[in-house]
Amino acid sequence: MSTMELAREQVRADAWTAVCKYAELEPGRGVAALIGGEAVAVFRLGDGSLYAVGNTDPFSGASVISRGITGMRGDGTATVASPMYKDVFDLATGVALDEPEVRLPVFAVRRHRGVVWVAPDVTSDSAQVAELLTEPTPVA
Repeated sequence: MSTMELAREQVRADAWTAVCKYAELEPGRGVAALIGGEAVAVFRLGDGSLYAVGNTDPFSGASVISRGITGMRGDGTATVASPMYKDVFDLATGVALDEPEVRLPVFAVRRHRGVVWVAPDVTSDSAQVAELLTEPTPVA
């Protein structure tokens, strides 16, 4: 299990925010949500997997990532292309595929009892996020 996957599983139970019902997310389309004051783009892909990344395009500054086009690379990497300049980001890591030094924040996301839940940015180095990490919580 990668460090990022472990961090996603270790977010305290009280740090999660309900976004919407899983069934309401249309596969391949994103929705925008406000989590802890941050704009987040939440995606449900065709295979049922969930991803949550920052909604602000780092190249244009526009809050548009939730309206991006999702896809899958040949190596199985789930992606989203920004509708602004068509920059493509890895949904699991937030990294821009053409400019790896640029990334979107990645948020912990899970499905529990038919509801999609999102927690704060798990890729940040901030002390605030570190405080949210505890023993693993069950992921449904």
